Amino acid sequence: MKQNNTRTRMAAVLLGAVLAGSLLLTGCMAPTTAGSPHKVALVVKSSETQFFLSMFAGAEAAATEYNIDLTITAPDSEEDYEAQNLLVEQAVSDGAEVIVFSATDYENTASAIDAAAQKGIGIIAIDSDVDSKEVATYIGTDNYAAGCMAAQAALERAQGQLNVGIINYGLNSANGQERERGARDTLEQSGRAQVVQVVHTKAEAQAAKADTLALLQEHPEINVLLAFNEPTSVGAAEAVRELDAADTVFLVGFDTNVETVDDLQTGEVDALIVQNPYAMGYLGVESAYKWLTGRAGELEPTVDTATRIVDRENLFAMDSQKALFAFN
Repeated sequence: MKQNNTRTRMAAVLLGAVLAGSLLLTGCMAPTTAGSPHKVALVVKSSETQFFLSMFAGAEAAATEYNIDLTITAPDSEEDYEAQNLLVEQAVSDGAEVIVFSATDYENTASAIDAAAQKGIGIIAIDSDVDSKEVATYIGTDNYAAGCMAAQAALERAQGQLNVGIINYGLNSANGQERERGARDTLEQSGRAQVVQVVHTKAEAQAAKADTLALLQEHPEINVLLAFNEPTSVGAAEAVRELDAADTVFLVGFDTNVETVDDLQTGEVDALIVQNPYAMGYLGVESAYKWLTGRAGELEPTVDTATRIVDRENLFAMDSQKALFAFN
């Protein structure tokens, strides 16, 4: 096992990327619009991960550019759809004209979104879709394709028969279920892989670690793990490290985090499926501005913000660095 001595360096790289992105945005920003700012509420699933912090940076950049009065809220738990519904109701009460929304639960948040739309509020979905016909546009990852990509990353990089354990999050998350479906289809079509077990855990690193440890101890034949978001990827990598299993378990994670990028270098993580939350936040607020200024007809039903595979071979390539630290 290689020494885990690069976390401070990776944190410094991340901070540098944030500052560089901020300078670039300041240097090329379009003039803000005149008049009183429109009110937009960004209501998301969490505020605790690098994924959402990057999304907030994008949203705030667009809010500055388009003179938007932006509020950002999230429930304490990524699984708490009832709390998120209350946040939607609060946004309505506070006078939001558009809600940019990332759903904790595809079905159980729909009623709150529908109620907001019935009051004339625009709805922009980003990252995680909601079961509502009132959504003007969905901006985010093609999650089925991302699941296929995760499975393909393992198939192309790991040899022999693959015995796969899947570490997924909420059962009612449209994202997680689509990723799982894509991965399953790709693995099945390969003819040399089987899914041994799927674990649905909380979107928290410690819960994911505990559940991954239990899975690997119950099924020692598992030689591939797929983890489908940032907290589950961090937890799965910690489990692989604790079991000293980096040489026997091939781990494909999701998203970018200082820990998982470090783990990619030291071997606990073998590939990352990297999304672009900065673009989701920026385009979400930009789309809200278009909706508010009579340009809703310009909005596409779906906008794919692109996803890529990063592994040890391409980690330091410029395109990979841009994906890992997508602040501009």
